[in-house]
Amino acid sequence: MHPLAAQIDLVIVTPNHGLGLWMLGAFVLTFLGTRLVTRLIRSGRGPFRDVEVGGTHLHHQVYGILGMLVAGAVEFAYRPGSPGVQLLAVLFGFGAALTLDEFALWLHLEDVYWAQEGRKSVDAVFLAVGVGLLLVAGFNPFAGSGSTGADHAAFAVVLLVNLLLAVGTILKGKTALGVIGLLVPLVALVGVLRLAKPSSPWARWRYRPDSRKAERARQRYPADRRTRMDAFKDLIGGTPGR
Repeated sequence: MHPLAAQIDLVIVTPNHGLGLWMLGAFVLTFLGTRLVTRLIRSGRGPFRDVEVGGTHLHHQVYGILGMLVAGAVEFAYRPGSPGVQLLAVLFGFGAALTLDEFALWLHLEDVYWAQEGRKSVDAVFLAVGVGLLLVAGFNPFAGSGSTGADHAAFAVVLLVNLLLAVGTILKGKTALGVIGLLVPLVALVGVLRLAKPSSPWARWRYRPDSRKAERARQRYPADRRTRMDAFKDLIGGTPGR
């Protein structure tokens, strides 16, 4: 085997979990700190205020995007050793947290940070943390994929089926389960088999408004439905405004 190919296989099978831990730690701490600061600004307490440049509100995702760009560019251009690579992992985690904390603003192209639509930002952060924990724990869907043509073909089929299940779960409005299903085989099958949320693309496409499934979906997921997870999100991210 060519030495370069051997090195590539090594990177795929044994990722650097230590750097992942640095990145995940920076991500979590930055997100918690950001939510604390934004909640203080919202309540008018503390020394923090919104930043404006020329009368334009500067969202913190701008700093996050710049942080990720710098971390990526320096890593690709210079490939620093320790401790530089750990600092870049921290910078990337910092930038990713600031950026995902305003994920809802990407989708709606308006400031919905404290609106109900802004809860998508908290969902995105929770999903990122979940994926990060799986990666830091050493989960690797590419390990043991085999070396023969038949093994690769079978592995490709399994990945394709798992991807379709994950996409179907996300289309049914179960984003968290779908993203986890991308990494853990067959987990998304649970979401595919269950009833879709009434506001999901699947329900709009597949459930007629007067059908039995549409009525069951509305009863199962009413607009004012509150779960323990919703209360936990309020605790971490703040209660959305009406």
